[in-house]
Amino acid sequence: MNGVTGRMGYRQHLVRSILPIREQGGVELPDGSRVQVEPVLVGRNEEKLRELAKKHDVAEYTTDLDGIINDADTDIVFDAAMTNLRPETLSKAMRAGKHVYTEKPTAETLAEAVELARLREETGVTAGVVHDKLYLPGLVKLRRLVDEGFFGRILSLRGEFGYWVFEGDIQPAQRPSWNYRKEDGGGMTTDMFCHWNYVLEGIIGSVRTVNAQTVTHIPRRWDEQGKPYDATADDAAYGIFEMETPAGDPVVAQINSSWAVRVYRDELVEFQVDGTHGSAVAGLFKCVSQQRANTPKPVWNPDLPTTEKFREQWAEVPANTELENGFRLQWEEFLRDVVAGRPHRFDLLSAARGVQLAELGLRSSAEGRRLDVPEITL
Repeated sequence: MNGVTGRMGYRQHLVRSILPIREQGGVELPDGSRVQVEPVLVGRNEEKLRELAKKHDVAEYTTDLDGIINDADTDIVFDAAMTNLRPETLSKAMRAGKHVYTEKPTAETLAEAVELARLREETGVTAGVVHDKLYLPGLVKLRRLVDEGFFGRILSLRGEFGYWVFEGDIQPAQRPSWNYRKEDGGGMTTDMFCHWNYVLEGIIGSVRTVNAQTVTHIPRRWDEQGKPYDATADDAAYGIFEMETPAGDPVVAQINSSWAVRVYRDELVEFQVDGTHGSAVAGLFKCVSQQRANTPKPVWNPDLPTTEKFREQWAEVPANTELENGFRLQWEEFLRDVVAGRPHRFDLLSAARGVQLAELGLRSSAEGRRLDVPEITL
């Protein structure tokens, strides 16, 4: 597990996924047997690794990434380190015959991301890319509404994501400083468009065009040592995406992403889907819906205050099942695929489409125009 000293690698993948899987005796397979996991912690700071290994009763840790990749006992290489280092790590692992599971984006450029997908085809290993948001309770409920035909013909999707990330001068920033340096692989578009691509694909369908505006709202920030630095990467991205459902219907999606916005909504990310027969709003956990027959008929009157309580006119969508942590659920699914020797449904080609959307989004903003999203072929 490379990059476990970082926030996501540690909290979501080690503490909330792999360790609970190990504690429950591994992952149950379809035949009732179980496959156990044993993590090896990998990073650049040996002292931090030693502390984590001791705290969580992990037997092995190392700063020798190449050595552990080529170790005969290593079956899977997981990567949550910096994006600019990821292509080399994943390439080495696949060439060594190891299965790979990775955070995203898988690369800084589309060419690198496609080459990784080609390498997976050549080596035949199982590769998985974290698509955690599709496993979140709110989006699981939203997808169920789509599958049940609740919306009728889907017309649009609107997404709002973000929160205020402190500059770091008075209050420490709650995100690492490299996120705001383009030269280190940072930037809102690079970070989040790869997420939005798989969310849009997983909920609606294919993305056909992108029209984006990227901005660096706060050009000066302070790093972990309290030193000022120039923010060279975008901290907000405003995108419009033309889409197509599997049935061929056109859908317009709009997603605002910003680390310079204060939250006035129920969750840090929310998606609203509107259709001819109903609408729904989903966050990380909650999802509410409104059927066509239950839709009120507001009348615009700027001379009188609005008395309708619009939020109370929506009904909550029940889970109808117990939903575990999304990161852990996908880990379990990936591990079953590895044991079965089959491809994972969210693979390196899916990740390449996310990198493509981010690359096109940045280009769209720079050129001030809408761009087509061509199909990727290996």
